[in-house]
Amino acid sequence: MMLLRIAFLSLWQHRRRTLVLGSAIAFVTALMLVMLGVAEGMNRSLIESSTTLMSGHVNVAGFFKPTASQGAPVVTRAKDVERVVRAEVPELTYLASRGRGFAKVISDSSSMLLVLAGVDVTQEQGLKEVLRLKEGKLEDLAKPNTILLFEEQAAELEVRVGDALTLSAPTPRGTNNTVDVTVAAVAKGMGMMSQFSCFVEESSLTKLYQLTDDTTGALQVYLATPDLEVVKRVQARLREALVKAGFDVMEEDPRAFFMKFENVNREPWTGQKLDLTNWHDEVSFAAWTVDLMSALAFGLGFVLLQVIGVGIMIVMWISIRERTREIGTLRAIGMQRTSVLVMFLTEGFLLGVLSTSVGIVAGGLLALGLNAARLPLPIGVQFVLLSDHLLVVPTAQWAVATLVFITGVVTVISFIPSYIAARLKPVTAMAHAS
Repeated sequence: MMLLRIAFLSLWQHRRRTLVLGSAIAFVTALMLVMLGVAEGMNRSLIESSTTLMSGHVNVAGFFKPTASQGAPVVTRAKDVERVVRAEVPELTYLASRGRGFAKVISDSSSMLLVLAGVDVTQEQGLKEVLRLKEGKLEDLAKPNTILLFEEQAAELEVRVGDALTLSAPTPRGTNNTVDVTVAAVAKGMGMMSQFSCFVEESSLTKLYQLTDDTTGALQVYLATPDLEVVKRVQARLREALVKAGFDVMEEDPRAFFMKFENVNREPWTGQKLDLTNWHDEVSFAAWTVDLMSALAFGLGFVLLQVIGVGIMIVMWISIRERTREIGTLRAIGMQRTSVLVMFLTEGFLLGVLSTSVGIVAGGLLALGLNAARLPLPIGVQFVLLSDHLLVVPTAQWAVATLVFITGVVTVISFIPSYIAARLKPVTAMAHAS
């Protein structure tokens, strides 16, 4: 406690110097916290968009192969599979049956390739909570031969609510088929994934691919939490239950379903095989951007701290020179070298704790301001940040990690001048003072 008091009084005595160094450390802390908040915002946007557009928390999907070299992402005997899911997953909040497809969407003036999700909006609790409509009503997607586009898609196709489109795609049997649909609604963008995904009324997709009523693309299981550990436990339990129920299940493959076509088509089997994935598997092609942003935040913080560290070392050397008499006196009356070392390290530690605490508060206030502003992002940036607006979520976990990381670095930087102070001999220190 005495060493902490001495360290605080030393920082207070040199207030101007402390303010300059502390401001620099607080700036780095705030910047690092905001960047980590952006990474957390990306992660939450990724979970929200993935579990809205293309995945449940757990997915029971699969492939049906009429021939050994041709597979389609469909699940037959869907009602039997659904009974097993409902019996084995008491954590279930709701279950959505989603058709899966990939088609050319054609308007009078343009065309584009889109991933199709066949939905029954009466089952889709999540869509009502997450989608923000620009035109039309979500309930109109319950009508046969309707489609919901996102605003960027509608702009490229030059269509509005009520306009007609044509869907063209090959069926699982290898023949081409088309279906005419009407735009029921246009939703605001949800970042990268809404660039290539859209929703089609379920029976329209069934008609396009000429499937039976007991066939779907995937059964999407939604739980109370998207926590990956909980999701993986449910996924493993459900895999065992489906095998016991007599269904053929594919080997675990943590990739999105559209990345598995090549492997499936090479395998020498026919008929139905189920495939179990979770939301993280389905967005694995984009999840690396979140890890990259977190690593970038720590990397940038470390580089800036190295620059600030030079200033900390210089200031502490000056402080040691100014306090040589104090050090000599303390050593002469019996203070050990270890205590001198700890005293100066405590000064660096205290500077780090106080400065990072201020920086965390400033970073949190900045994040609140950025979120309130809902700054729109250009299309190119949406592909990186996975959202149509800037979202910063500085969680308590990241705040603690930032405080520990930066305080630790500042304390380590303080070690060299602290060690020099501890090595001063009492006689030399007293002679220098005189």
